[in-house]
Amino acid sequence: MSLTEQAISARDQDVSIARMTEHDLLEVVDIEESSGLSRWGWAAYYAELQGGNKHLMLVARVGGGRVPVGSRLAGYIVARLVADELHINNVAVRDRYRRCGIGRTLLDLILAEGKRSGASRAFLELRAGNAAALALYESCGFRITSRRGKYYSEPVEDALVMITEL
Repeated sequence: MSLTEQAISARDQDVSIARMTEHDLLEVVDIEESSGLSRWGWAAYYAELQGGNKHLMLVARVGGGRVPVGSRLAGYIVARLVADELHINNVAVRDRYRRCGIGRTLLDLILAEGKRSGASRAFLELRAGNAAALALYESCGFRITSRRGKYYSEPVEDALVMITEL
């Protein structure tokens, strides 16, 4: 099955969203590495899970029991609540599940949870050249507020800072 066929068939898969656990971390790091995100790594995600923001760490699982264990995560989102602001740290979806609504679902759920937790606005940074992410965030009400020059390394790239009111 080609990558395009896998992406199309993902729309027909059962997708469930759950809180991230330490058992998810190897797959989370695998998704992170294949998505071009700035590297957090296992230890950073584990440390986040030990803190007060673990309710803001979600994973998307596909296929129920039909997908082999060890490759069930389609995506994840990690956020942090600081004062009345929700900072979305990382959002990533495996290539074969992109454009199936999983990223949007994760984002909608984390924004709702942030609002329930007392956040009045949410913000995030993204690579200036990431047009797909920019379109997703704009469709969720985010707007660009600033640009941070050479914010990312490997490769070096500017970051766009985006904010939305909750």
